[in-house]
Amino acid sequence: MTERFLVLEDGTTLKGEGFGADNGTSGEMVFHTGMTGYQEIVSDPSYCGEIVMQTYPLAGNYGINRDDFETVTPFVYGFVAKEFCSSPSNFRSEETLHDYLRANNIPGLSGIDTRMLTKRIRAHGTMRAAMSGIGENAEQALERLRHSERESDLVQKTSTLKPYVVPGGGKRIVLIDFGMKHGILRELTKRDCHVTVVPYNYGWEAILRLKPDGILLSNGPGDPKDIPDSVATIRSMVGSYPVFGIGLGHQLLALATGADTERLSFGHRGPSHPVKDLTNDKVFITSQNHGYAVSRDSLAKTDLELTQVSVHDHSVEGIRHTVHPAFSVQYQPESSPGSEDMKHIYDEFLQLITDCTRNGKEDMYA
Repeated sequence: MTERFLVLEDGTTLKGEGFGADNGTSGEMVFHTGMTGYQEIVSDPSYCGEIVMQTYPLAGNYGINRDDFETVTPFVYGFVAKEFCSSPSNFRSEETLHDYLRANNIPGLSGIDTRMLTKRIRAHGTMRAAMSGIGENAEQALERLRHSERESDLVQKTSTLKPYVVPGGGKRIVLIDFGMKHGILRELTKRDCHVTVVPYNYGWEAILRLKPDGILLSNGPGDPKDIPDSVATIRSMVGSYPVFGIGLGHQLLALATGADTERLSFGHRGPSHPVKDLTNDKVFITSQNHGYAVSRDSLAKTDLELTQVSVHDHSVEGIRHTVHPAFSVQYQPESSPGSEDMKHIYDEFLQLITDCTRNGKEDMYA
């Protein structure tokens, strides 16, 4: 392993050992609180544009396997851990985390005080950071960071380029890919849905020609306000089809129906975030990965009702339209990694489609 530096935009500098790819990188410095799941983390498209630090002190100990990826091409910009294991021990392991990151041009860093760095981000908020490459010192990495700009094309980078179909015999779902985790597809195919995955910028007229039973808005990276054309498309579909949003899709549905979004200080990223369901007064454990949230105060001027809130900071975790069949959640109900408490929400979406048909609303599919 080689010497590598991590430099925050406030000048904080940490020296550790590099693994993975040799190149330098820069992006938002965020932390994930899970004890396991580094394979799902580095392959989650919602981490595009970010350097992810794992607060649990060990990564790489069970290797990389063929089954737990959330996308074929990883989009995370860098990965940081207190301790990196180069010799994994697990019956499913097929390669090391080092080899996987190197093959996908993602630099890693170990041997730094991740506890201190986590506390600093919690106290001062998410900051941009740079990780040095081979032959680059801390000062050069900081200078590169200062000359870089915030990216606004993260959804464009992670979304599919062309539509494709995952056949099934059940309800026909159009899944708009804003940076979709494969876990969403797994849950829909388990329920025998016929899924057509389309790009984030797929036009409303083109969606109409697919004649879906319902539309699912996927998770994805970045600021929802960076894709105003998608907001306009979603505004057209609300009231025409049953709509279900997850993560970024939840935020986009809120914007499309008159609410607003806001940036969180350091976001929610981890597999054990408690969420209270206001409809039944129960608390569930959820997996989350987001740096933006729907503004709770902005719901008052809309036809949206608050259905779920974070137990930690009371931020918006779920909304439902009071006039049209549309609802959304901020967390990841398909988990990977994390609790499976909320997988039933996919059944609620399919039931909503069934109810719309049973209640004589076939005209909404015209």
